[in-house]
Amino acid sequence: MERDEDLIERINRGQAEAFERLYHRHRDWVYRLAWRFTGNPQDALDVVQETFVYLLKKFPGFRLTASMTTFLYPVVKHLSLNVRRKRTGNSLAEAAFEEIPAPKAPESSRAELAAAMASLPSAQREVVLMRFLDGMSLEEIATSLDIPLGTAKSRLHNALRKLRDDPRARDYFLE
Repeated sequence: MERDEDLIERINRGQAEAFERLYHRHRDWVYRLAWRFTGNPQDALDVVQETFVYLLKKFPGFRLTASMTTFLYPVVKHLSLNVRRKRTGNSLAEAAFEEIPAPKAPESSRAELAAAMASLPSAQREVVLMRFLDGMSLEEIATSLDIPLGTAKSRLHNALRKLRDDPRARDYFLE
């Protein structure tokens, strides 16, 4: 499989099919992230389109200095929050946890988990979702949010401590 960096190099040389490959590789991730932020499937599709239009405008001359998901995360977040401000929808925590399969707990505990996540400060909740739902490394999280690595680690540590202490979420975040 061709690396993102190789596709970007080809796009910079004017090879449109390389952009199509890059789009197909990342569109589902962008959609899931946008849906999590907007809470609305149609809005998420709009964000996908806007995200890739934004990316396309970066060519020629675009250089990827991190992973593609690290580059795209703040773009998707910004576009999604703009859409979300324009209309009301599900809360971030509810939307995010509708798609997470429950590990061992009964189905009724999803609402409790969503409530526990909703009780976290938004900065901590965002880092938990990026780490466990998006599978991003702490370095990628720090880069995406434009915060120091230590801040990302601290937010995750404090959030996990709160979740482990919360009886509604304890089973999901065992040490």
